Amino acid sequence: MSKETKAAITTNGHNDDELVRDNSAIEVIGARMHNLKNIDVRIPHNQLTVITGISGSGKSSLAFDTIYAEGQRRYLETFSVYARQFIGNMERPDVEQITGLSPVISIEQKTTGWNPRSTVGTITEVYDFLRLLYARIGEAYSHVTGKKMIRYTEEQIITHVVENFSNHKITILGPVVRGRKGHYRELFDQIRKQGYTKARIDGIITDLTPKMQVDRYKTHDIEVVIDRLKVSQTSIPTGDGKESRLAASLQTALRMGEGLIFILEDDKEVLHPFSKHLMDPESGVSYEEPSPNTFSFNSPYGACPECNGLGQVNQVDMLKVIPDRSRSINEIGIAPFGDVRDNMTFNQLRRISKYYKFTFATPVDEIPEEALKIILHGGSDKFPVAASGMIQDFTYELAAEGLVNMLKRWYEESTSERIRVWAEEFMTIQSCSTCNGYRLKNESLHFKLAEKHIGQLGEMDLGDLETWLQKLPAHLDARQLLIGRDVLKEITLRVHFLLHVGLNYLNLNRPARTLSGGESQRTRLATQIGSQLTGITYILDEPSIGLHQRDNQRLIKALKELTAIGNTVIVVEHDKEMMLEADYIIDLGPGAGKEGGHMVGEGTPEDFIKSNTLTADYLTGSRMISIPAARRIGNGKTLLLERATGNNLRKVRLAIPLGTLCCITGVSGSGKSSLINGTLYPILRQYFYKSIQKPLPYGKITGIEHIDKVIEIDQSPIGRTPRSNPATYTGVFTDIRKIYTELAESKIRGYKAGRFSFNVKGGRCETCQGGGMRTIEMNFLPDVLVHCETCQGRRYNRETLEVLYKGKSISDVLDMPVDEAVVFFQPIPPIYRKLKTIQEVGLGYITLGQQATTLSGGEAQRIKLSEELSKRDTGNTLYILDEPTTGLHFEDTRHLLEVLNRLVDKGNTVIVIEHNLDVVKAADYVVDLGPEGGKGGGMVVCEGTPEEVAEVAASYTGKYLKSELKAEIVMQ
Repeated sequence: MSKETKAAITTNGHNDDELVRDNSAIEVIGARMHNLKNIDVRIPHNQLTVITGISGSGKSSLAFDTIYAEGQRRYLETFSVYARQFIGNMERPDVEQITGLSPVISIEQKTTGWNPRSTVGTITEVYDFLRLLYARIGEAYSHVTGKKMIRYTEEQIITHVVENFSNHKITILGPVVRGRKGHYRELFDQIRKQGYTKARIDGIITDLTPKMQVDRYKTHDIEVVIDRLKVSQTSIPTGDGKESRLAASLQTALRMGEGLIFILEDDKEVLHPFSKHLMDPESGVSYEEPSPNTFSFNSPYGACPECNGLGQVNQVDMLKVIPDRSRSINEIGIAPFGDVRDNMTFNQLRRISKYYKFTFATPVDEIPEEALKIILHGGSDKFPVAASGMIQDFTYELAAEGLVNMLKRWYEESTSERIRVWAEEFMTIQSCSTCNGYRLKNESLHFKLAEKHIGQLGEMDLGDLETWLQKLPAHLDARQLLIGRDVLKEITLRVHFLLHVGLNYLNLNRPARTLSGGESQRTRLATQIGSQLTGITYILDEPSIGLHQRDNQRLIKALKELTAIGNTVIVVEHDKEMMLEADYIIDLGPGAGKEGGHMVGEGTPEDFIKSNTLTADYLTGSRMISIPAARRIGNGKTLLLERATGNNLRKVRLAIPLGTLCCITGVSGSGKSSLINGTLYPILRQYFYKSIQKPLPYGKITGIEHIDKVIEIDQSPIGRTPRSNPATYTGVFTDIRKIYTELAESKIRGYKAGRFSFNVKGGRCETCQGGGMRTIEMNFLPDVLVHCETCQGRRYNRETLEVLYKGKSISDVLDMPVDEAVVFFQPIPPIYRKLKTIQEVGLGYITLGQQATTLSGGEAQRIKLSEELSKRDTGNTLYILDEPTTGLHFEDTRHLLEVLNRLVDKGNTVIVIEHNLDVVKAADYVVDLGPEGGKGGGMVVCEGTPEEVAEVAASYTGKYLKSELKAEIVMQ
């Protein structure tokens, strides 16, 4: 900030007349959101700026809650007052003034809320351009003969109709509306004026009446009934100049349908499309003119009818139906039947067994093959149901329908959730056999370019897709190149940007909901880069999450490309490489919570590392996370998972030495999450907690008896509402309320524990219902949150606040920082133990009643860790953490490692999925997956101590780990 600008700022406010505006930067004057201490920040335009600082120092408050919120608020204010009452208003951030702010786009770590049909291809719009490309230049092939489709003339269509529908009554239809919304009243009037009396609307032939219309909000198919006739050989034109009735009607229909007609067989009610454009002369198969919707799995015109465009279906798993073929029906050899009892199902089974001469004591693999086929798949009418005294409609025939079909019907049609859940136990998700997992109709998969249909492109890794796109022009003719040139250029550019941000291992069909926070953010970043907007302020929240050091430079290059074309990029980040490559660094601190919110350092990387701040010390190496003096070898026992094959895993063998801190590493997409989160964790949850979550395929697991429970500790919020707080989450508030209940004053007044809860009636303030704040509706302006005028934000009524413990009310306790509360409750062991662990994980600055919604991801994770630390454990627990350093500063990472080491020192095992080299080098054991991502990964490249991994030349992790270990030795 310039001297002139600083001179215009006073401690009481700012003089707008004296303020010197700097158009080369965003100037934030007097930011006070959350814990920000009236700070002034200057962020240069068209540069990459990193905002850093320890967890809870105010980084997100500055970047998102101040700068982004103000940008959004200004945008919404451009709408009329009338419009804002429908779209809502944003509260003005607590800041004196922001100048130089351009339109703002926020790209956060959003992983939830995706539609289940969203894929990488749809959210980046690459798939949308591919659909357009195939619709315009794709070459059609017959799904019957495999031969290339040709376009029929009118004469050929007439001949085909006569040959295939001779002596059949048909209806000739001319399509006028295909899959569009509207009421079409004018269209119906126009058709009536042309002399037509009937139309086929959404599959039903209807008489046309005056003022007729359909539901304007629904999608409709409308065909005009041109003619209804019986086809004969005389229908073929004779060449004497007189057209037959069939020929005239077909020509009219083709003209009305713009080259497309439908022939409806009246006796079979089967619809046959015929096109002047695409047809297979050998089989007579005709395709409609392709459109982008033809290749959309989200459209009824392109989606596979079996799986509805999902690519997967629930199928009965015979291994679950018959888990052990050596067991008999008496021994529940056919699991869905359960124990033998006297009911209709077993009565039918008895009749089948008597007929085929086996008993319920016969092992399943010895039951005659024909009998087992009838039991499982039905198809026999030899064993009718004896329904005496029962209504036939409410019976079912096992022999006719079969157990497998019955399970499917119960799963798909039952209105009972209990029955659906029961049926699902015997089913498994499998790739759709109709579309082979490609999601599209058979016809859609027979439009090809360079011998590839669009479904095959969707399954390619993005790196392979780029190679295919580069070779495609050589396979196109001049006409195709002319039409597809611009679309092909757009696709290639967008794929290039996805590769730029390190996502080469993904494919276009990857469901968006399976992306990690970092992958999701980088996917949307690539979309923004591809849009080539200029003059924008981009704000990103740790885009390096989940990114291996190998790919970090590509991400940094992509961000700098955004600045090069005239954008300002602000990144909330802790990555060392990102900070050193940035144009400008802003460091917040010096502490967290109430101790943070100050700007402790700023400048270019060269200037910043000369400053005396915690971050600068870690960047220069004067402060570091040290390598442990000795590596733990564990307790001698091993948890062994064999032949894991989920997703891209290639029969992986994972050996975890118990009693160690084990780190799972590897480049992005190498299979870490598939192995731990998708396979190991669900196996352990099923074993310990009877979870219904299904693990990915694997061979076997041994050593599970050496642990007694599994706990996953993630960075999800500890609560979704402002009423959740650290005291309630850790359970310490229950003990605190118990103390207040046992006070003499409480006993005299008859107060119970509920009196000191702000969530139930009795002791809370009823004006704000225990929230401490009230929402004031301001009609067209944003709602305003104010302290409750009755309790002044203290949550409780006057009578409850009169009960004091050591001179403090229950409200005073909620406002205490943890550091103060540890001293205050030291004589009370249950409370002291829980509070002490919160303090030891570095959260002494937060208050007991701090709203859960204001806690960062790192703070939430450490509260969960503290809760586990405070429990009396057996020392045989397995903890799983997925990238726990997300949102953590170097100093926070040091605190985290201290906590994890405490857990391991008690005899527990900690598995961490991580790229952060500070964590990897501190681990006892490292398992590195790879060597590449996607189909190039899924193997264990190496395993052992960090020193052993560092010596493996084939390991990318080893390469960077070796440099890190050497650098630390030099520093020491």
